[in-house]
Amino acid sequence: MTNFPAVDDIADAALAARIQAALDNKTKPLGALGRIETLALRIGCILGTDAPVLDAPQMLVCASDHGLAARGVSAFPSDVTWQMVENFLSGGAAVSVLARQHGLALTVVDCGVRRDFAPRDRLVVRKIAHGTADASAGQAMTAAQCAEAIGNGAELVRALPGNALLLGEMGIGNTSSASMLLSRLAGIDVELCTGNGTGLDADGRLRKIGVLREVLRLHADATEPLDALAAFGGFEIATLVGAVLQAAQERRVIVVDGFIASAAVLVAQALRPHVVQRCIAAHASAEPGHVLLLERLGLEPLLQLGLRLGEGSGGALAWPLLESACLILREMASFEVAGVSRKGAE
Repeated sequence: MTNFPAVDDIADAALAARIQAALDNKTKPLGALGRIETLALRIGCILGTDAPVLDAPQMLVCASDHGLAARGVSAFPSDVTWQMVENFLSGGAAVSVLARQHGLALTVVDCGVRRDFAPRDRLVVRKIAHGTADASAGQAMTAAQCAEAIGNGAELVRALPGNALLLGEMGIGNTSSASMLLSRLAGIDVELCTGNGTGLDADGRLRKIGVLREVLRLHADATEPLDALAAFGGFEIATLVGAVLQAAQERRVIVVDGFIASAAVLVAQALRPHVVQRCIAAHASAEPGHVLLLERLGLEPLLQLGLRLGEGSGGALAWPLLESACLILREMASFEVAGVSRKGAE
């Protein structure tokens, strides 16, 4: 995929002023609903209306394996990737439970898992290969594979209804890819970008950092966004990049989950700078690089819960806040309608 979706600047000062005036005229002290008001303003600006409705929200969980996992960068074996995909599909994973609770349509995408799955509802197979190559020995993906995965993500979103996309992922080893993408694209030392992932101890984290430094040195010339993505992986991140670009073009609300999903947004934003206008950060994860990444994107997380699960679980947990913000903007009475006196009125 060489022609990425166009993503226009949607900044509209007149619309923003109209939404803010409506919020200020609700029956409450000025700004009393705090960040819910900020959230309502952002959603309204994304959807281009002062009466936003979130329609048919889609949770897209992209899964793939990583060759670098063989270097011991995760506390869990690679088999957990396919086992968790089965768990998503059987309804037992956290994101499955939360998606049911909040009425989110769940689609699980096999982007490159080292196992073939029997066909079933909610599973879409867009497998590029059975896992990426080991990034410590060469590129994780070829340029063609990277482009194919991005194209797959865009195509998947085009086929989904609704005006809101929640990002999820699964892939043992993918915090390593996210750490390296952040380090390379934001110019931050990889040690600051790297946490314990799925549960490494202190020594394991130090070994992980050593491996990531080695990989970054090997791919020192991979400085452009697509080159870095191909060098570090993975298929699920590249698929999410395409999904973000397409959702941004369609002016959907993009709910960004944790560190890996945010890394996909970082790449997409490097390709199309107005992408971030459509994004809402669900939470700040326990991965230290995530806070740095959100700062780089200029996004303030809605929740601070110490989450480090991925899957899209943080996005699902934050979803009711988005629904509440829209309802406040659409249904909360104004002072005039409710017959309530304003501050300072005689």
